[in-house]
Amino acid sequence: MYGLSVRWSLASAPDGTDTALREYVHDTSLARFTGMEGLRFKTWRTRPGEWFEGTYVFETAAARDAFAASFAEVAADSPGSKIIGSAPVFQETFDVVAVAEGSSGFAAGPGPV
Repeated sequence: MYGLSVRWSLASAPDGTDTALREYVHDTSLARFTGMEGLRFKTWRTRPGEWFEGTYVFETAAARDAFAASFAEVAADSPGSKIIGSAPVFQETFDVVAVAEGSSGFAAGPGPV
């Protein structure tokens, strides 16, 4: 499996950005990536007030690399960048060594509100 991380800094983001990002992910972005061809899963991570990140895991390096290249072209104008008020601070690819599913199972959908 092949990963991609895209991270934005929230250090200079306006008040309410954390809430706006959570609402955007729950209301729009989650549906956009559910069932996406070549994508195994995507996780949205945040440390409120510090950073916001999309972490993607793709089936093939080609699928990951194609998505990474296309996203890099529009990253500064992406919905996340518009909400945050700045472009991502980094975008990096990585290899996934393994994924373990715990006894509680894998749950797709929104996280805590």
